[in-house]
Amino acid sequence: MRKMADLLECSAAFLSDVEKDRRNPLDIKRMEKLADILSLSKEDRTTMFNLAGEKRDTIAPDLPEYIKPRDYVSVALRTARDLDADEAD
Repeated sequence: MRKMADLLECSAAFLSDVEKDRRNPLDIKRMEKLADILSLSKEDRTTMFNLAGEKRDTIAPDLPEYIKPRDYVSVALRTARDLDADEAD
């Protein structure tokens, strides 16, 4: 735990609290670093980010930086919402 905390530049106590669900998930930079350290696949990274977003009751933390500068993504999301589109649509 201490070695991982050192690699993530946080305290072992903080990391333990995150692991035990006593604190919010790691920030995006630490999550990306953790994914690199663990050599997570793209699918596992996506799962990790999605779970972190669910825990925070927001979207996955890897998405805002992609969405913000791209107006068309926001338009597409709102269009899908307004149409009440699902995966089959």
